[in-house]
Amino acid sequence: MHEVYSWAWVEAQVAQTIEVWNGSATGPEPREPEHCPQYCVEQQRQREQAYDEALRAVEREAKKAPRSRAGRLKAQERITASFARFSAAALDLEEDAIRLLTDDFLPVGTKLARWARQFDASLSMADIIQANRNAWTACGLQPLLGERIELTASILGYSLLYPYTDNYLDRVDVAAGEKRRFSERFRQRLGGGDLPAEDGREAALWALVELIEGQYPRERFGPVFDCLLAIHRAQEESIAQLKSGGDCAEVLRMSCAKGGSSVLADACLARGSLSAQESRFAFEWGVLLQLGDDLQDVQDDLRRGSVTLFSRAAGLGTPLDDLATQLLRFSEQVGVRMDELPCGSGMLKELLRTSWRSLIVGAVADSHEFFSPEFLRVTEQSSPFRFEFLRARRKRLASREGLYATLFEAFLEAPEDGDLELALPMPLRQRV
Repeated sequence: MHEVYSWAWVEAQVAQTIEVWNGSATGPEPREPEHCPQYCVEQQRQREQAYDEALRAVEREAKKAPRSRAGRLKAQERITASFARFSAAALDLEEDAIRLLTDDFLPVGTKLARWARQFDASLSMADIIQANRNAWTACGLQPLLGERIELTASILGYSLLYPYTDNYLDRVDVAAGEKRRFSERFRQRLGGGDLPAEDGREAALWALVELIEGQYPRERFGPVFDCLLAIHRAQEESIAQLKSGGDCAEVLRMSCAKGGSSVLADACLARGSLSAQESRFAFEWGVLLQLGDDLQDVQDDLRRGSVTLFSRAAGLGTPLDDLATQLLRFSEQVGVRMDELPCGSGMLKELLRTSWRSLIVGAVADSHEFFSPEFLRVTEQSSPFRFEFLRARRKRLASREGLYATLFEAFLEAPEDGDLELALPMPLRQRV
């Protein structure tokens, strides 16, 4: 039987997920040997060498900046091969896992980027990367739901909504009243309202919603649009609540509603309808990713005054050791839920589980000042790279943003026979 997603359903799922989260506060240390390899300093140094070799190879390609189509396509091939070598040497990935990343997930990202630039040339590299993060989550769900990995029209449309909505609502130069009006009109369009677009932003959003409607007609796929309305409502409430504060219980509730409903929408767009088991897994995965992002953004949230579980604790001077440990335990509970799904290979499930842990451990490395020395020492042993190395390389990447932007543009080059599969869009400038 397929689920129907009202806001009452979302609230019930939030309560259920909070029980799992609270249950993760105690228990054995989250260090299952098969899921958490340990590295000595020498092993970390070896993997850091592989990291730097891959980084140098990528930067060499970026500095060449090939001008011809053939040159850019060859650069893509060399960079992909370099990534495969890095994955094997530094991340200990097996050949089938590397093939999944290079042959399935990487093409999703390049296809989305090419389509997005055809649609709206003003979209930045950061905008497209933001959209890609969501598309990769949706495509990771596809095989878990018995579908093949592909960038569909609805996944593309939903993923590109974020740069036009989140970034606008985060702007400090836009009055609150204007944001409320924008949000209300967008809600009406998600609900099926026939509103003419008033500006370029709305023209883009309306066109992206049309992509979803084209794949999932409203009269046959009502739950898909219930999910979209749910994430919209969760975002609205989250913005209002997390800017004004609130106690820990309320902050957690809003984080669960926002993260859970976001990936629930990804799952619905991946297959159109879900069972209760699939819905619960998707929702809990979304909560895990939301809390992982909150840990990753703790420094920025403190600076902006945004309240999350992690920024709240850090602002009070409380070490984040226990919250990070709880998040690792919670990720293991989500992994158990994933293993219960009948579809999806063991290799894919292990790759996803590893990515969740890497997100958390990487966030600990970045925000090391909020953790005790002992916690950092123990956690660093489960990282293939030393924390100091990770921080240094991220600073280096940030300082060379222009160089990597050149490389990003090279990856927008498509083969002459095309590989978009989806129809090329009418450029946004022709819609306004």
